[in-house]
Amino acid sequence: MTADREAMEAALEEARKAAEAGEVPIGAVAVRDGEILARGQNRVLRTNDPTAHAEIVALRDAAAALGNYRLNGVTLYVTLEPCAMCAGAMIHARIDRLVYAAADPKAGAAGSVLDVVNHPRLNHQMAVVQGIMAEEAGELLRSFFRERR
Repeated sequence: MTADREAMEAALEEARKAAEAGEVPIGAVAVRDGEILARGQNRVLRTNDPTAHAEIVALRDAAAALGNYRLNGVTLYVTLEPCAMCAGAMIHARIDRLVYAAADPKAGAAGSVLDVVNHPRLNHQMAVVQGIMAEEAGELLRSFFRERR
């Protein structure tokens, strides 16, 4: 659990950086064998790219670091439950495990709205752990949107 908490702290650090840049504060880190391979934060506004979610950024960088789009043995830590697009990318990448902090009751695809990550008809499933540092991640999102209202 300590390793999970440390990795989620790193994802929260990325989320804070996204917020400082005016992006929705979501961060992600890809970890294999206890080492952070890649970091990601929302970049949709800065890059004008609707696919530049924190998870996608981290998955792309992890694949580049490993020289392989298959990310076997990788755990992805994310501050908010992934959307359907990100969940699909995680399936294609074959990550072993997803750990997310806060659930997303509006667009979550790891069990809240949809269960894309472990749909029985898809060819890959992954272990899912939820709720690690959920309060911190949720408060970061709430304060970000409070300031914009």
